[in-house]
Amino acid sequence: MMSTVTSNAAGPAVTAYIGIGANLGDAAGQVQRAILQLGKLPHTSLGSQSSLFCTAPLDAGGDDYVNAVARIETRLGAHELLRGLQQIEQDFGRERPYPNAPRTLDLDLLLYGQSSIQDDVLTVPHPRMTQRAFVLIPLLQIDPFIVIPKHGAAHQFAPLVADQRIRKL
Repeated sequence: MMSTVTSNAAGPAVTAYIGIGANLGDAAGQVQRAILQLGKLPHTSLGSQSSLFCTAPLDAGGDDYVNAVARIETRLGAHELLRGLQQIEQDFGRERPYPNAPRTLDLDLLLYGQSSIQDDVLTVPHPRMTQRAFVLIPLLQIDPFIVIPKHGAAHQFAPLVADQRIRKL
């Protein structure tokens, strides 16, 4: 699977965190292949990745999800990175028949450096990341001391998601 994102990126590298999930087909394999595709985006390198986690769907039906978080270094702008993530989703056969539908792959831009972005296309930090165990637990595995812009230390939100079922694969 190849992503085609063109870039004129020349700015400094930014650390970004990507939430990854799937619950259709070979979900674990799709998450692992998607992580590799992140490092193939233009001007981007894969830094580290969390373990894979199995989680129950939240605000959705369907099979359990396989989730992970990856840290990348990129020279792509936030919107350019989002387009690259959406292209990878398309390469994996992502369809959006209705909100929260089961999916072959879901890639969310969780954090983009220390930026706060809110426009018609993109909100960073991801608006629900502090409410989701499938985001917080893998994120904290990569960086236990990470701070979410305008929210504070990510670890302070872990007790708030303790009732959400999550297990390491």
